[in-house]
Amino acid sequence: MIARLVLLFAAALLPLAAQAGAQQYEPLAASVQANLAAAIADRASPEPQFPSIQEKVDWLTEMSARLSRRIPEREARLDLLKTVYYEAKRAGLDPQMVLGLIQVESGFKKYAVSSAGARGYMQVMPFWVKLIGGKESNLFHMRTNLRFGCTILRHYLDMEKGDLYRALGRYNGSLGKPEYPNMVRGAWERQWGWRR
Repeated sequence: MIARLVLLFAAALLPLAAQAGAQQYEPLAASVQANLAAAIADRASPEPQFPSIQEKVDWLTEMSARLSRRIPEREARLDLLKTVYYEAKRAGLDPQMVLGLIQVESGFKKYAVSSAGARGYMQVMPFWVKLIGGKESNLFHMRTNLRFGCTILRHYLDMEKGDLYRALGRYNGSLGKPEYPNMVRGAWERQWGWRR
């Protein structure tokens, strides 16, 4: 019994290692690099704008309930959800899809680090800081991580002319393999799908 408890305790400490793949470094044209840098280089996220107050209340209430097992503290949950909503919408992405991606990438662990070195909620590779960030860009800072992740995924969507399957493959460093895009889509549809 004690050995089993020790194993359970050890297993609880392991989830900091994420199961993400490695985004691949691809040289960027100077104009693309400048545009991506500009996309991540503004102030902190303001309060997200929903179509209505009622929709904001409904969405935050529903998503918060779904996330409560993973992030027990209510204020931390709401802060994450508001920031995901803002950053996803800012990048032209579906916030529920971004929640599915975060679930697959890091399991909602802020300090997750993959074996390839990807960091944070959206498992952003450190080379992106050198390409489009600055010395102050901390990939474990929630807003910074979400801003980078959403901006990078938008870049890949644009590269792939709107093909989410291929963009997700690029994001994960597994272009052409179905497992990762299918896991994100599955998490998005089963866990985070929402209709008003």
